[in-house]
Amino acid sequence: MNLIPKVALVSAACLVFSSQISAQNSSTHNPTWWAKYQYLSQNGTSPGGGPGSSLTVGSNVDVSNECGPQSETYITLNPASTKSLAAGSNEIFRDSMRGYFSSDGGSNWGGVDLPLPPPLQGTNDARFGSDPSLAFDSRGNLFYSYIVVFFGGGNGIDGTEMAVARSTDGGKSYPQMTQFAFQSGGNHFNDKPMITADTNITSPFRDHVYVAWDAASGGSATAGGIHVARSADLGASFTLARVDNPSGPGQGIGAVPFVGPNGEAYVAWNDYKNNLIAFNRSFDGGVTWDTQRTISTKTAAFDVGLPAERFRRALVYPACDADRSNGPNRGRLYCSWMDLTPAGVTDIFVSFSDDRGTTWSPPQPATDQFTQPVDRFNQGLAVDAVTGDVNLSFYDTRNDTTGFRYMTDTYFTQSVDGGVTFRSPNVRVSSASSNEHDCNGLFPCPAIDYGNQQGDYEGLASRGGVSHPIWTDSRLQLQSASGCRTNLLMEEVFTAIVK
Repeated sequence: MNLIPKVALVSAACLVFSSQISAQNSSTHNPTWWAKYQYLSQNGTSPGGGPGSSLTVGSNVDVSNECGPQSETYITLNPASTKSLAAGSNEIFRDSMRGYFSSDGGSNWGGVDLPLPPPLQGTNDARFGSDPSLAFDSRGNLFYSYIVVFFGGGNGIDGTEMAVARSTDGGKSYPQMTQFAFQSGGNHFNDKPMITADTNITSPFRDHVYVAWDAASGGSATAGGIHVARSADLGASFTLARVDNPSGPGQGIGAVPFVGPNGEAYVAWNDYKNNLIAFNRSFDGGVTWDTQRTISTKTAAFDVGLPAERFRRALVYPACDADRSNGPNRGRLYCSWMDLTPAGVTDIFVSFSDDRGTTWSPPQPATDQFTQPVDRFNQGLAVDAVTGDVNLSFYDTRNDTTGFRYMTDTYFTQSVDGGVTFRSPNVRVSSASSNEHDCNGLFPCPAIDYGNQQGDYEGLASRGGVSHPIWTDSRLQLQSASGCRTNLLMEEVFTAIVK
């Protein structure tokens, strides 16, 4: 890719985003792709992206194992073949999204680049992908959703669009890519897409695919809002709908779609204008949607400044799922989110519904409670479709040795009683802590500042009593991988098996 001239930080997209968010926070929370845009516009794309192989350290597996930083991870599994796993992450120094695949239950992984459309204007323009999410349908088709950001020619952001790539070989290749919902940078940009598929064998909407995202618009009630796209033809085409309050300000983020046991389509998101976790539902395969409802009010509106994220802020978003098992809580809905506590730290809260989202239980913390300050953020939630267990993974600073809550680990907990209680003590998943704030106090060593720092979310997949959390890990930040330039601070994609 040609080197692109440095552009001013006042492009139309940035102005839209800043006006949208600044009113909510003391400092802005740029989308994770903004830092990537800045790097690529000044430096071009880095080499890499080979087949990849995994390095196992104890029960932890380095999924990405490549030069440069990766962050903002997601994982899914094939319900028809649970040894088949697929994952994705952002590539901070490269154009493409990164896909990962495993056929042995997550012990070994391969890597592949996701397809991208051509630039909009020609050789002086460029584009890249961001914000991964993946889902298998009941037939083994794998769908990978992401946004495509177009930029270049010295004009800043040209626009963004949604992309869904399809794989029929478990994520080893993605020959099909569908593009939709393009918006120019001067209007609004698309952000944070999440994807799901209806895997219920008896559902009238079996194998329908749903993508939910926010169209940030600086508060415009008509241009922005929470959107859901549905596909009934294996991702070949998508039909769009808006699901938040159409007369509202269009100030929502972090939308997540999920499906009930009878094909009900649900979506939840952070309505930061009204400071609540919002919800909507469809009973006809996403053709029509109900009115916006409330899961819970909250304290933190958009994001929270945490010591563990020195150059970013932790996003408030819901992670949700439905019980599709044949157990006693079949049909129960669960949503989790991060919020501030009265002690001024962050924790993960869970609420559930037994009436398809009409009413919700009071939110309760799902984590171990301590007298010392501990932050939790970037949670993933997955309900086991076989056992009905509710599984939750999250970043946690309880093992910090700096005294400032800089160091993070990935932890895991589980509820076997329908979300009423969660296992305590929580289980530590990561075998080494990460510190992206000050390099574990080792100097000279700067903090990791690629503008992403773990990203805005992490993923979790569970089935048959086995869970697969995935996370951004910087334990190797002082090491140089073979073929990498020196002094490169490493962020890798890690996973582990919990059972």
